[in-house]
Amino acid sequence: MTRVRLCERCGANPIAYYGRRCCYACVPRQRKKPLLCKRCGSDTDYFTAGLCRGCHRQAPLITECRDCLAWGITRWHGGVCQACRGWNRRFPTPMQCPSCQRVVPLNDRGYCRLCCRQAHFVRSPHEAIDVIDANRHGQQLFIADLFRQKRPEPPRRPGRSGWPSQYPVAHRQLALVDLDRDYTTVRPAELMLPRPDLAAAIEDVLTDHARRHGWGKGLESLTRTAIRMLLATQDTPGAPITASTAAAVTTGRKLDNLKSVLEILTTAGMLDDDRQPTLDAYVERLIAGLPEPMTTELREWFGAMRDGSTAPPRSRPRNHATIRARIAHAAPAAHTWAATNGYSSLREVSRDDVIAIMPAGGYRYRQTLTALRALFRFLKARRKVFTNPTLRLRGPQAVNQPLPIDLDPVRDAMHSTKPARAALAALVAFHALRPKDVCALQLTDLRDGRLHLDERTILLADPVRATIAAWLEERGRRWPHTINPYLFINQHTAVRTSQVDPNWISTTIGFSAQAIREDRILHEAITTGDVRRLCDLFGLTVGGAERYTHTGPPDTMGKGFGSPNPAPN
Repeated sequence: MTRVRLCERCGANPIAYYGRRCCYACVPRQRKKPLLCKRCGSDTDYFTAGLCRGCHRQAPLITECRDCLAWGITRWHGGVCQACRGWNRRFPTPMQCPSCQRVVPLNDRGYCRLCCRQAHFVRSPHEAIDVIDANRHGQQLFIADLFRQKRPEPPRRPGRSGWPSQYPVAHRQLALVDLDRDYTTVRPAELMLPRPDLAAAIEDVLTDHARRHGWGKGLESLTRTAIRMLLATQDTPGAPITASTAAAVTTGRKLDNLKSVLEILTTAGMLDDDRQPTLDAYVERLIAGLPEPMTTELREWFGAMRDGSTAPPRSRPRNHATIRARIAHAAPAAHTWAATNGYSSLREVSRDDVIAIMPAGGYRYRQTLTALRALFRFLKARRKVFTNPTLRLRGPQAVNQPLPIDLDPVRDAMHSTKPARAALAALVAFHALRPKDVCALQLTDLRDGRLHLDERTILLADPVRATIAAWLEERGRRWPHTINPYLFINQHTAVRTSQVDPNWISTTIGFSAQAIREDRILHEAITTGDVRRLCDLFGLTVGGAERYTHTGPPDTMGKGFGSPNPAPN
C-alpha cells in the first residue's frame, strides 16, 4: 500500500492529487470550487486522489458503529464494533426492530443490540423490564468495545461438590510381570476410566488451578490428556500416581508438561514422588566403583553437606552448587588412591598421597585442596580417620582481581528490541545488582521510581525506568492472567509462582551478569575511591569494597553507562 504524501506547506493534509505538492486547501488560486468525490459524489471533506475522507482507504476516519451507534469505530473494522461483529455472527439476518424501527440483526427475542443495551442500562437489579418500555424516552449512546460481560460459571455436575474421601486408596495391586509400557500408540479419547468420580474430581482441581495461575488452553489440554492416560492405565485404580510413571507418559507422548502434571497431582494429593534427586544420582555416579569403606565415608560426608548435621560438629546444609564442586574434586582423588595405591579406606591416606595427586594449575589446585580439606576435617571430627593429612598444606594464593569488560555487547543489549533483555541489561549495568537479587525482585519492590530491597533503597536511573516500563507493558501483554509475583518471568515461570533461574539472566542478556556488575563497581571505585560510597550504593561489605578500591586503573577502562546514583546522605 502506497503511503499518502503530506502537503509541503501545512504538513497536516495530504496532497490534492498525484503530481501536486500542496493539499487542496493550500493550492494558490482565486476560485476554490469544491471537488467532488469520484466514488460517492460528495462535495464535502475532500481527502486526496479524487476521493473523500470516507471513501479513501488510508484516510484516518473514526465514526460510529452502523448497528449500535457506538462511537470509536475505524474503517479497518468494517463499520461495526467488536461486539456487533459477534452479534452478527450469531444473528446474521437483518430485520426491522420493533423498538427503534431500524433494519439491523435481531436476537432470538426480536430486538437489536442497541435496544437491549439500553434496557440493561435502565434496569435495576432483580427487575424485569420490557425492552420497548426501556427505549420509550430515548437511548443512551456509549463508547464502542468498553463492555466486557463476565460469563457465568458453568453449573457443577452432580457428584462433583468436593473431593471424594475414599481417594487415594490405601492398598496396592501388585503386578505379576513388570513390563515397560509404550504410551506413544495410545489414544486418550478411546481409554476407559475405571474411576469416573476420581477423574471428575481431578478435573475440578485442574480447572481451578489453571484458572488461578493463568494457564493457556493448550497447556491445560495437554495436562488433561496426560492425566487421563495416567488414570486409565493404573494397575491399582485410585492409588497415588508415581512421578516416574508420569514422566514416562509425558516423555513418550512428547507432551513436555511433566512439571504441570506433577503440580496437579500434588494439589490433588495423588502424587507418589519416587524420583531420585539429581544431586544424589550425580554423587552416586561419581563414587561408583570405589571400595565399600571408602564409599561409606564419602556418602556420610555427602549426607552431612546435603542435610546438615545436628551432631557435633554441627553444620548447616550446603548449597547444591558447593556440594557438586566439592564432590567433583574429591572423587577423582579417591579413585586414584583406590586404583594406584590399593587403599580401601580414606584413613590410609597420608600427607604424601595428598601431595602426589594434587593437579597442576592454580584454580584446580585450590579447588581440590579445598574439597579434601573439608572431607578430612569432617572425617577427623567424626573419628573416621586418625590424622588429617591436609593440615598445613598451602596452595597458590588466588588473584581474584576485577577487570573491566568490553561494553559494546552490553550497550547492544540495553538498546535491544526485546524488552526483557533491555531491562535486565540496564538494571545490572546501571545499579550493579546481583543476579540472585534480580531474580528475587517482586512487583511490589518497584514503586515511586525506586527499587526497595531488604537493606537499601535504589533511586532508578531514567534509562532503567524506561526499559522497566517497556518490560512491564510486554509482561502484561504476554501474560495478562499470571499470578507470579516476581518482576521478571519467562514462559516457564509465568504459569507458576516461582522465580527465574540466575543463569536465565545471563543467557537473556547475552553476557555474564556478574561480569557486568563487577565492571560497574570497578568504574565507580576508580572514579571516586570512596569505600563508604561503594558499600551504600552496591550493598558491599568493607572488605568487598576494598577489593575494588585496591585495584589499579587499567590502561583500557570502560566509560560506564551514564551518571551513577547520587551519593547517599
